[in-house]
Amino acid sequence: MITTPGMPKASKRRRKTRTSNVNHRPPVIASDLKVNEIDLTPGKEHLVCPDCSTWVPITGMLGTPKLVPHHTGRAKTGEPHRCAAGSNRPVTIDVEAGALRTQLIEGAPTAASRRATTVLPKPKVKPAPAASQVKPAPISVEQVSRAFRQHQQQCLACKGEAKNRDGQTLPCPDGECLAVTVLRLLRQEPKRRAVREFFARERRRFDRQYAAAAPAKRASEWAAVQGRVSDADAARKTLPRGDRPADGPSLPQEPEHLERHNQRQAELGRQYAARKTLATTAA
Repeated sequence: MITTPGMPKASKRRRKTRTSNVNHRPPVIASDLKVNEIDLTPGKEHLVCPDCSTWVPITGMLGTPKLVPHHTGRAKTGEPHRCAAGSNRPVTIDVEAGALRTQLIEGAPTAASRRATTVLPKPKVKPAPAASQVKPAPISVEQVSRAFRQHQQQCLACKGEAKNRDGQTLPCPDGECLAVTVLRLLRQEPKRRAVREFFARERRRFDRQYAAAAPAKRASEWAAVQGRVSDADAARKTLPRGDRPADGPSLPQEPEHLERHNQRQAELGRQYAARKTLATTAA
Protein backbone atom coordinates (compact mmCIF):
# COMPACT_ATOMS: atom_id res chain seq x y z
CA MET A 1 0.00 0.00 0.00
CA ILE A 2 1.36 3.45 -0.93
CA THR A 3 1.95 5.69 2.07
CA THR A 4 0.94 9.36 1.77
CA PRO A 5 2.36 12.20 3.90
CA GLY A 6 -1.04 12.81 5.54
CA MET A 7 -1.40 9.22 6.75
CA PRO A 8 -0.53 8.75 10.47
CA LYS A 9 2.57 6.71 11.32
CA ALA A 10 3.76 4.94 14.44
CA SER A 11 6.07 7.21 16.37
CA LYS A 12 9.40 6.08 17.74
CA ARG A 13 8.97 4.66 21.23
CA ARG A 14 10.43 6.63 24.09
CA ARG A 15 12.53 4.59 26.45
CA LYS A 16 11.22 6.16 29.68
CA THR A 17 7.73 7.49 29.09
CA ARG A 18 6.65 9.68 32.01
CA THR A 19 2.93 9.22 32.58
CA SER A 20 0.75 8.72 35.62
CA ASN A 21 -1.64 6.39 33.79
CA VAL A 22 -1.67 2.84 35.10
CA ASN A 23 -3.36 -0.13 33.44
CA HIS A 24 -5.78 -1.83 35.80
CA ARG A 25 -5.04 -5.32 34.47
CA PRO A 26 -3.10 -7.75 36.68
CA PRO A 27 0.64 -7.04 36.69
CA VAL A 28 3.10 -9.00 34.58
CA ILE A 29 5.14 -11.36 36.80
CA ALA A 30 8.78 -11.39 35.73
CA SER A 31 9.37 -14.92 37.07
CA ASP A 32 6.55 -16.27 34.86
CA LEU A 33 8.31 -15.14 31.67
CA LYS A 34 10.93 -17.18 29.85
CA VAL A 35 14.58 -16.31 30.21
CA ASN A 36 14.77 -15.07 26.62
CA GLU A 37 11.67 -12.86 27.03
CA ILE A 38 13.02 -10.42 29.62
CA ASP A 39 16.16 -8.33 29.96
CA LEU A 40 16.92 -6.63 33.29
CA THR A 41 20.25 -5.06 32.35
CA PRO A 42 20.49 -1.81 34.36
CA GLY A 43 19.33 1.09 32.18
CA LYS A 44 18.05 -1.28 29.45
CA GLU A 45 15.11 -3.03 31.10
CA HIS A 46 12.91 -4.67 28.44
CA LEU A 47 10.44 -7.52 28.22
CA VAL A 48 8.11 -9.09 25.67
CA CYS A 49 4.56 -7.83 25.99
CA PRO A 50 2.30 -10.84 26.69
CA ASP A 51 -0.51 -9.30 24.61
CA CYS A 52 1.25 -8.28 21.37
CA SER A 53 4.61 -10.17 21.65
CA THR A 54 6.57 -6.95 21.18
CA TRP A 55 9.73 -5.95 23.04
CA VAL A 56 8.72 -3.02 25.25
CA PRO A 57 10.83 -0.91 27.65
CA ILE A 58 10.04 -0.92 31.37
CA THR A 59 9.74 2.46 33.10
CA GLY A 60 9.64 3.37 36.79
CA MET A 61 12.22 0.81 37.96
CA LEU A 62 12.89 2.86 41.12
CA GLY A 63 9.18 3.13 41.93
CA THR A 64 6.30 1.29 40.28
CA PRO A 65 7.59 -0.57 37.18
CA LYS A 66 5.22 -0.66 34.23
CA LEU A 67 5.27 -1.04 30.46
CA VAL A 68 5.47 2.13 28.38
CA PRO A 69 2.65 2.90 25.89
CA HIS A 70 3.55 1.13 22.63
CA HIS A 71 2.28 0.03 19.25
CA THR A 72 1.95 -3.54 18.04
CA GLY A 73 4.09 -2.96 14.91
CA ARG A 74 7.49 -1.51 14.16
CA ALA A 75 8.22 2.18 14.49
CA LYS A 76 7.82 4.47 11.44
CA THR A 77 5.28 2.11 9.81
CA GLY A 78 1.88 3.12 8.44
CA GLU A 79 -1.49 2.39 10.04
CA PRO A 80 -0.24 2.11 13.65
CA HIS A 81 -2.20 0.01 16.14
CA ARG A 82 -1.86 0.94 19.81
CA CYS A 83 -1.60 -2.00 22.21
CA ALA A 84 -4.28 -0.85 24.65
CA ALA A 85 -4.23 -4.05 26.70
CA GLY A 86 -0.48 -3.96 27.38
CA SER A 87 0.33 -0.25 27.57
CA ASN A 88 1.06 1.10 31.10
CA ARG A 89 0.59 -2.41 32.51
CA PRO A 90 2.31 -2.90 35.90
CA VAL A 91 5.30 -5.26 36.13
CA THR A 92 6.31 -7.21 39.24
CA ILE A 93 10.09 -7.66 39.34
CA ASP A 94 10.59 -10.73 41.55
CA VAL A 95 13.91 -11.90 40.06
CA GLU A 96 17.42 -10.44 40.20
CA ALA A 97 19.25 -9.30 37.12
CA GLY A 98 22.37 -11.33 38.04
CA ALA A 99 20.43 -14.56 38.56
CA LEU A 100 18.55 -14.02 35.30
CA ARG A 101 21.82 -13.43 33.41
CA THR A 102 23.38 -16.56 34.95
CA GLN A 103 20.39 -18.66 33.92
CA LEU A 104 20.59 -17.28 30.39
CA ILE A 105 24.32 -18.08 30.13
CA GLU A 106 23.81 -21.60 31.45
CA GLY A 107 21.05 -22.25 28.92
CA ALA A 108 23.11 -21.11 25.92
CA PRO A 109 25.18 -24.36 25.62
CA THR A 110 22.03 -26.45 25.94
CA ALA A 111 20.37 -24.52 23.14
CA ALA A 112 23.49 -24.79 20.98
CA SER A 113 23.60 -28.56 21.47
CA ARG A 114 20.04 -28.86 20.13
CA ARG A 115 20.93 -27.20 16.85
CA ALA A 116 21.43 -29.36 13.82
CA THR A 117 25.06 -30.09 13.05
CA THR A 118 26.63 -30.27 9.62
CA VAL A 119 25.38 -33.28 7.72
CA LEU A 120 28.35 -35.40 6.72
CA PRO A 121 27.99 -37.57 3.64
CA LYS A 122 27.79 -41.24 4.44
CA PRO A 123 30.73 -43.14 2.93
CA LYS A 124 29.80 -45.37 0.07
CA VAL A 125 30.56 -48.96 0.99
CA LYS A 126 30.94 -51.50 -1.76
CA PRO A 127 28.20 -54.14 -1.42
CA ALA A 128 29.33 -57.55 -0.27
CA PRO A 129 29.41 -60.21 -2.98
CA ALA A 130 26.77 -62.91 -3.06
CA ALA A 131 27.47 -66.31 -1.59
CA SER A 132 27.74 -67.78 -5.09
CA GLN A 133 30.39 -65.17 -6.01
CA VAL A 134 32.65 -65.74 -3.03
CA LYS A 135 35.84 -67.53 -3.99
CA PRO A 136 37.35 -69.46 -1.07
CA ALA A 137 41.05 -68.96 -0.58
CA PRO A 138 43.04 -72.20 -0.79
CA ILE A 139 44.60 -73.32 2.49
CA SER A 140 47.91 -75.08 2.81
CA VAL A 141 49.23 -77.64 5.26
CA GLU A 142 51.74 -75.13 6.62
CA GLN A 143 49.07 -72.57 7.52
CA VAL A 144 46.82 -75.07 9.30
CA SER A 145 49.77 -76.67 11.10
CA ARG A 146 50.93 -73.26 12.35
CA ALA A 147 47.43 -72.44 13.62
CA PHE A 148 47.21 -75.88 15.30
CA ARG A 149 50.52 -75.36 17.13
CA GLN A 150 49.49 -71.88 18.31
CA HIS A 151 46.19 -73.30 19.56
CA GLN A 152 47.95 -76.08 21.47
CA GLN A 153 50.22 -73.54 23.20
CA GLN A 154 47.28 -71.41 24.39
CA CYS A 155 44.51 -73.97 25.03
CA LEU A 156 44.36 -75.50 28.52
CA ALA A 157 42.22 -78.39 27.30
CA CYS A 158 44.84 -79.39 24.73
CA LYS A 159 47.49 -79.30 27.48
CA GLY A 160 45.33 -81.51 29.69
CA GLU A 161 44.95 -78.87 32.42
CA ALA A 162 41.21 -78.18 31.95
CA LYS A 163 39.07 -80.50 34.11
CA ASN A 164 35.41 -80.70 35.05
CA ARG A 165 33.88 -80.96 38.52
CA ASP A 166 34.57 -84.70 38.64
CA GLY A 167 38.26 -84.19 37.89
CA GLN A 168 38.04 -85.58 34.38
CA THR A 169 40.03 -83.94 31.59
CA LEU A 170 37.88 -81.92 29.19
CA PRO A 171 38.26 -82.45 25.43
CA CYS A 172 38.94 -79.56 23.06
CA PRO A 173 36.65 -79.59 19.97
CA ASP A 174 38.62 -76.78 18.28
CA GLY A 175 41.91 -78.61 18.61
CA GLU A 176 40.29 -81.82 17.34
CA CYS A 177 38.90 -79.98 14.31
CA LEU A 178 42.32 -78.50 13.52
CA ALA A 179 44.00 -81.87 13.88
CA VAL A 180 41.49 -83.50 11.53
CA THR A 181 42.06 -80.70 8.99
CA VAL A 182 45.84 -81.16 9.13
CA LEU A 183 45.53 -84.92 8.59
CA ARG A 184 43.11 -84.42 5.69
CA LEU A 185 45.44 -81.96 3.98
CA LEU A 186 48.41 -84.26 4.47
CA ARG A 187 46.43 -87.10 2.91
CA GLN A 188 45.38 -84.93 -0.04
CA GLU A 189 48.80 -83.32 -0.55
CA PRO A 190 50.10 -85.93 -3.09
CA LYS A 191 47.02 -85.44 -5.25
CA ARG A 192 47.32 -81.68 -5.05
CA ARG A 193 51.01 -81.87 -5.96
CA ALA A 194 50.18 -84.06 -8.96
CA VAL A 195 47.60 -81.54 -10.17
CA ARG A 196 50.08 -78.67 -9.83
CA GLU A 197 52.75 -80.60 -11.73
CA PHE A 198 50.24 -81.42 -14.48
CA PHE A 199 49.34 -77.77 -15.01
CA ALA A 200 53.03 -76.80 -14.94
CA ARG A 201 53.83 -79.40 -17.68
CA GLU A 202 50.92 -78.18 -19.77
CA ARG A 203 52.12 -74.62 -19.43
CA ARG A 204 55.65 -75.54 -20.53
CA ARG A 205 54.27 -77.52 -23.48
CA PHE A 206 52.15 -74.57 -24.57
CA ASP A 207 55.17 -72.26 -24.37
CA ARG A 208 57.23 -74.65 -26.55
CA GLN A 209 54.46 -74.88 -29.14
CA TYR A 210 54.09 -71.10 -29.22
CA ALA A 211 57.86 -70.61 -29.64
CA ALA A 212 57.97 -73.19 -32.44
CA ALA A 213 55.01 -71.66 -34.29
CA ALA A 214 56.26 -68.08 -33.96
CA PRO A 215 58.74 -68.15 -36.93
CA ALA A 216 56.18 -69.70 -39.27
CA LYS A 217 53.59 -67.16 -38.22
CA ARG A 218 56.06 -64.34 -38.70
CA ALA A 219 56.96 -65.64 -42.18
CA SER A 220 53.29 -65.86 -43.17
CA GLU A 221 52.63 -62.32 -41.93
CA TRP A 222 55.65 -61.02 -43.86
CA ALA A 223 54.53 -62.82 -47.03
CA ALA A 224 51.11 -61.19 -46.70
CA VAL A 225 52.61 -57.66 -46.78
CA GLN A 226 55.57 -58.39 -49.12
CA GLY A 227 53.78 -57.07 -52.18
CA ARG A 228 52.84 -53.72 -50.59
CA VAL A 229 56.36 -53.26 -49.20
CA SER A 230 57.89 -53.91 -52.63
CA ASP A 231 55.52 -51.39 -54.22
CA ALA A 232 56.46 -48.78 -51.59
CA ASP A 233 60.20 -49.34 -52.24
CA ALA A 234 59.71 -49.01 -56.00
CA ALA A 235 57.72 -45.79 -55.58
CA ARG A 236 60.40 -44.33 -53.34
CA LYS A 237 63.10 -44.99 -55.96
CA THR A 238 61.19 -42.99 -58.55
CA LEU A 239 61.32 -39.79 -56.45
CA PRO A 240 63.76 -36.99 -57.50
CA ARG A 241 67.15 -37.15 -55.84
CA GLY A 242 66.85 -33.86 -53.99
CA ASP A 243 63.54 -34.76 -52.33
CA ARG A 244 64.85 -37.65 -50.25
CA PRO A 245 65.55 -36.88 -46.59
CA ALA A 246 68.98 -38.52 -46.80
CA ASP A 247 70.14 -35.78 -49.20
CA GLY A 248 69.61 -32.99 -46.65
CA PRO A 249 72.39 -30.78 -45.21
CA SER A 250 75.20 -32.74 -43.60
CA LEU A 251 75.60 -32.71 -39.83
CA PRO A 252 78.92 -31.73 -38.17
CA GLN A 253 81.06 -34.75 -37.25
CA GLU A 254 83.40 -32.93 -34.80
CA PRO A 255 82.68 -30.38 -32.04
CA GLU A 256 83.04 -26.70 -32.85
CA HIS A 257 85.54 -26.04 -30.01
CA LEU A 258 87.69 -29.16 -29.80
CA GLU A 259 89.88 -28.01 -26.87
CA ARG A 260 86.90 -27.02 -24.72
CA HIS A 261 85.23 -30.35 -25.57
CA ASN A 262 88.31 -32.31 -24.48
CA GLN A 263 88.47 -30.41 -21.17
CA ARG A 264 84.83 -31.17 -20.48
CA GLN A 265 85.29 -34.87 -21.23
CA ALA A 266 88.31 -35.05 -18.92
CA GLU A 267 86.36 -33.36 -16.09
CA LEU A 268 83.48 -35.83 -16.53
CA GLY A 269 85.94 -38.73 -16.43
CA ARG A 270 87.43 -37.54 -13.12
CA GLN A 271 83.97 -37.11 -11.60
CA TYR A 272 82.95 -40.60 -12.68
CA ALA A 273 86.14 -42.13 -11.25
CA ALA A 274 85.65 -40.32 -7.90
CA ARG A 275 82.02 -41.43 -7.70
CA LYS A 276 82.97 -45.05 -8.45
CA THR A 277 85.71 -44.98 -5.79
CA LEU A 278 83.26 -43.58 -3.19
CA ALA A 279 80.68 -46.28 -3.97
CA THR A 280 83.33 -49.03 -3.66
CA THR A 281 84.52 -47.67 -0.29
CA ALA A 282 80.95 -47.46 1.09
CA ALA A 283 80.23 -51.04 0.01
